[in-house]
Amino acid sequence: MSSVYKVIEVIGSSDKSWDDAAQIAVARASETLNDLRVAEVISQDVKIENGKVKAFRTKLSLSFK
Repeated sequence: MSSVYKVIEVIGSSDKSWDDAAQIAVARASETLNDLRVAEVISQDVKIENGKVKAFRTKLSLSFK
């Protein structure tokens, strides 16, 4: 059986962790995209304010049918 998938990039942000940021990104994407299949972490970074980490960001490549 043949299939075709579309791939997009999304970025999630969290004040807790990179894992939480990824889960937030997937949850938000699933509100408007159907049949999500795979999420691949492309990069992770942090937002810094006044010398302290304020947010964790995770960039994902998401595929869906």
